Amino acid sequence: MKLPGQEEHETSSARENVSAGGLDSDHGSSHSPSGSSETHSRELGLPKDPPLFIQLNELLGWPEALEWRETGRWVLFEEKLEVGAGRWSAPHVPTLALPSLQKLHSLLAKGLVLLDCPARNLLELVEQVIRAESLSPELRGQLQALLLQRPQHYIQTRTWPCWGSTPPRKASLNEGVPPKEQTQNPLRQKLPPGAEVAAVLTGELGFLPQPLGAFVRLRDPVVLGTLTELPLPSRFFCLLLGPAMPGRGYRELGRAAAVLLSDLQFQRSVRRASNLQDLLAALDAFLEEVTVLPPGRWDPTARILPPKCLPSPHKRSHPPEREIRGLSASCAAGAEHSPGRGPQGACPELQRTGRLFGGLAQDVSRKASWYSTDFLDALHPQCFSAVLYIYLATVTNAITFGGLLGDATDGAQGVLESFLGTASAGAAFCLLAGQPLTILSSTGPVLVFERLLFSFSRDHNLDYLPFRLWVGIWVATFCLVLVATEASVLVRYFTRFTEEGFCALISLIFIYDALGKMVNLTHAYPIQRPGSPGYGCFCQYPGLQGNESQWATTKPKNRDDILSMDLGLVNASLLPPFECTQQGGQPRGPGCHTVPDIAFFSLLLFLTSFFFATAFKHVKTSHFFPSVVRKVLSDFSSVLAILLGCGLDAFLGLATPKLTVPTEFKPTLPGRGWLVSPFGANPWWLSVAAALPALLLSILIFMDQQITAVILNRAEYKLQKGAGFHLDLFCVAVLILLTSTLGLPWYVSATVISLAHMDSLRRESRACAPGEAPSFLGIREQRLTGLVVFILTGLSIFLAPVLKFIPMPVLYGIFLYMGVAALSSIQFVKRVQLLLMPAKHQPDLLLLRHVPLNKVHLFTAIQLVCLVAGPGGCPKGTRVGLLSTGTPLAG
Repeated sequence: MKLPGQEEHETSSARENVSAGGLDSDHGSSHSPSGSSETHSRELGLPKDPPLFIQLNELLGWPEALEWRETGRWVLFEEKLEVGAGRWSAPHVPTLALPSLQKLHSLLAKGLVLLDCPARNLLELVEQVIRAESLSPELRGQLQALLLQRPQHYIQTRTWPCWGSTPPRKASLNEGVPPKEQTQNPLRQKLPPGAEVAAVLTGELGFLPQPLGAFVRLRDPVVLGTLTELPLPSRFFCLLLGPAMPGRGYRELGRAAAVLLSDLQFQRSVRRASNLQDLLAALDAFLEEVTVLPPGRWDPTARILPPKCLPSPHKRSHPPEREIRGLSASCAAGAEHSPGRGPQGACPELQRTGRLFGGLAQDVSRKASWYSTDFLDALHPQCFSAVLYIYLATVTNAITFGGLLGDATDGAQGVLESFLGTASAGAAFCLLAGQPLTILSSTGPVLVFERLLFSFSRDHNLDYLPFRLWVGIWVATFCLVLVATEASVLVRYFTRFTEEGFCALISLIFIYDALGKMVNLTHAYPIQRPGSPGYGCFCQYPGLQGNESQWATTKPKNRDDILSMDLGLVNASLLPPFECTQQGGQPRGPGCHTVPDIAFFSLLLFLTSFFFATAFKHVKTSHFFPSVVRKVLSDFSSVLAILLGCGLDAFLGLATPKLTVPTEFKPTLPGRGWLVSPFGANPWWLSVAAALPALLLSILIFMDQQITAVILNRAEYKLQKGAGFHLDLFCVAVLILLTSTLGLPWYVSATVISLAHMDSLRRESRACAPGEAPSFLGIREQRLTGLVVFILTGLSIFLAPVLKFIPMPVLYGIFLYMGVAALSSIQFVKRVQLLLMPAKHQPDLLLLRHVPLNKVHLFTAIQLVCLVAGPGGCPKGTRVGLLSTGTPLAG
């Protein structure tokens, strides 16, 4: 039988077992103890309760030497003391026999229940418990002495385990100073501030005439000294003692009481109970939600691993609506996944005001209240890792795009313009935009437009940069009109179909072009193989009279060597060129000055950076290293992978292609200044005609910018400071006007790099209960990381002596990692996997419980067709590399 809170994670049990948990999750994520009760209370509109740590002290040794020993503990899941192994067990979902809960119910109904007990220490608590029992004075004295005896706690310190007491003795009544073992207990770090402790004491005690059951709720939580493993205030105390009983005995009764107290619903009910009937009603409500597991279907000694996510508590608040509400809460694939939709309709950012620039005014007002915190929230080591990661991605993107733009415009714009535009536009956007986590970059569609615009100007003998300036002026005008009319509210109609297709396409472009860059390296550094034109290096020796020798001094090993000796040549594979020169010979052949290892070694660097970045990122969820080390490795995964690749390249010293940046600050086109003349040699009417291509570019920029904004502002990222769709588009419009005036490239949001930026700033809970995965708390929303990234991009001209040591294959591997990470974050990939998976092996996804499989496959197939048809319809030569694209190139 299974306890409430575990309905989504079904497991069998022998005999009539119950698996217990009863913990919440928010949208499929597990939570820390504080996060669980806080989320639970917030969803139900109730005040927050402190998290509870429960420990089970068992009386051992009857009828000989009696001693108390802590044998179990609960935060979210159960840990059992493995005495033989000298350790606490791995956290697991507790299982109980149904008769244990029934006997506990009966014992509490006949026993002592004290609510709001005024005891201020352990002695007063024990006196009030035994005073209410009908025992002789002699038995009361024995029982009091036994209850005041110090228990043994097994404490696993950082260096060695230790038992928390010497031979049994009475607890000290001076509770002011906790023992050293309690203060150094590492379990304390797993509990959030404000946590309380509950003690359950159970065991066989033969001198008692009948079972004794007592449940106490203290009016004010007090520290009970060494009774508890941790020096935390105690709110609940449960005592279950008595003569021998058949079956599993008092230990199972104690475990049943501890499991009840670990359940959030029962815990909340008991905190507010006013009498015995309320307590029993809470226990009955708990029993109503348990699920029976048939006997003989599993091994009762097996331990159920903690689930990766737990159902939300509001699913237990209204049982008849459990399945319906569970679908909307746990499956973010529904109406809540987009900022434009939700159970309450459109979000505030996408509500029409009916006034000109009304949406922009609201965005400015909303973001102004957060502006100071946008810088203070960046004071965290994680932001340093994000800066290094995104900076290298941005610099590589600027270099590649600048090179492609120089080819497309015959040098009218180039790498320097790309650096200057990226730095100025990106920094301004991070300072003023509504969503500063967005990274501006040059994109594929804009590059294609630049190429077409330049071709039109060349074919009609027009001055390109002045014509481009008027196009930029009109684009800025059209975008301002869209801001004034609140056209951004239309993004509420963007569906998951559109968002996933968009994200999948640009992610695949990143992956495809990262691999393509590596293939291109084999042309620049050809792989040498027998029979190829570049293969072969021979050592030629002159004869005694200065003529070529007709015989070589090296003993032949095969037919090729014999042939080379007949020609007076020795294969350099037998004699390296420098040794050939030392011995008076002369290296001859096309392969003598070629290093055949560059292509293969570049591939090694490429794979090293990709796999190590992936491994370091996933080490956070592994079982290796302490949690602090895992977090550091995960936060700095990309930076560590880059450093590892650079170190490996420096150690071997091969001439791999390196990162190059411009070293002079001047326009690429000779003879032009930084300000573009409005007319130049063009006729006046061209300033009006530029409105037609500007209209097409405005539509492209609006779609590109706003689809990316929708993806970045999804509800699943738990952003707290709100979006700024109107303000972002306004900033893009002003920046287009600025870059057009300076002859710099145009910039919009780059989806993949922006997603990588957000992923590098993920916040997760630190106080995690044993067995609980860190819960996702949201994104570290601030402006400083993006601002520093673009400032460093502008200063890269002066950092050229340092950047020249970074191998390009290492950066290509990081771009591959970014594409794979962005692709794996969308539901589309999981549904594609379902197409190739037999039904019996498919994962138990929530969507498959409510949607027929054939409809899921149809939806995925249509997405695949649109994904293939989009880039497939581009004319040849219009696709550009990932390092210059942040968005799809077609559709």
